[in-house]
Amino acid sequence: MKAAFMYGAGDVRVETTPKPGIQEPTDAIVRTVRACICGSDLHPYHSMPASEHGQSMGHELIAVVEEIGADVKNLKVGDFVVVPFAFSDNTCAICKEGFQTACPHGGWYGTPAVPGLQAEYARVPQADGSAVVVHDVDPETASEETLASLLALSDVYLTGYHAAFMAEIKPGQTVTVIGDGAVGLSAVLAAKQMGAARIILMGRHESRTDLGREWGATHVVAERGAEGVAKVMEITDGEGSHVVLEAVGHMPAYEQAYGVVRAGGIISRVGVPQYEEAPIGFGSLFGKNARLAGGPAPVRAYLEDAIQQVVSGEINPGKVFDMTVGLDGVPAGYSAMNDREALKVMVNPSL
Repeated sequence: MKAAFMYGAGDVRVETTPKPGIQEPTDAIVRTVRACICGSDLHPYHSMPASEHGQSMGHELIAVVEEIGADVKNLKVGDFVVVPFAFSDNTCAICKEGFQTACPHGGWYGTPAVPGLQAEYARVPQADGSAVVVHDVDPETASEETLASLLALSDVYLTGYHAAFMAEIKPGQTVTVIGDGAVGLSAVLAAKQMGAARIILMGRHESRTDLGREWGATHVVAERGAEGVAKVMEITDGEGSHVVLEAVGHMPAYEQAYGVVRAGGIISRVGVPQYEEAPIGFGSLFGKNARLAGGPAPVRAYLEDAIQQVVSGEINPGKVFDMTVGLDGVPAGYSAMNDREALKVMVNPSL
């Protein structure tokens, strides 16, 4: 089968590898219907040291179940499933509290132990607790719009939703979203769903912020840094934003977040932090009584409800995909996202 590997910064290759097989009785083997490239995949694309041994890539997937281990009870061969970007047993105490990305029996794709999902086939560990069946949708006849929106649930939309959920958005509040990537735009959509009255999107790429406006952004701030903070404060009459959803992960975005958060407000981060140390003192969080929330999205906690929203047509988060490639086109897809020529790239193995 074909699969994508990264050998270092800017070096993505598609290679032929053996099809995965069942290793544990809790595994399932799935055939990819659609996969995609994530903005977080660009972090190693920028900085990964060169290596003789490539790292398999990808963590977002919709697929059809081809084989199940002896202990898998919730899935059957032929099921159409959404596979979250992290696997989990969904039965332990941590999972039951809604934080499946911290499951002690779970883990991540794209590691030496569990290959990535930008591939024709994939092994899903803890399959009963991870993959969720999509009922009443045939992947062979479903529209591209439906498939794209279901794929968005494996990570990007529900990561944006998680940011909004952890920020405890209340109807009528002002929400600022930092970042006009796919997660930031998804956060706009989620904030609108939760009743935010004013949504300020901080982004400077018009093709992206136009989608943000379609999904509920009432203001767009293209300025960055101190100038961007000043603009948001002007819009909010100097009071700041009740909620800030930070979807970038770099220090300048965090600095903007604590610059615009209102006294007593919440900053919720879902952009993977590219730093370990950050200000939390009087001039940033403490002086404002501001709270810090967010983290890796427990997609599994939200999937059933979100699938129904997509199938019913209530939401269409798949609009973030603006480029589709086959597996051989994955390296070009990384380049397009890196160069801001694509917002989010879908991978269709049948092309």
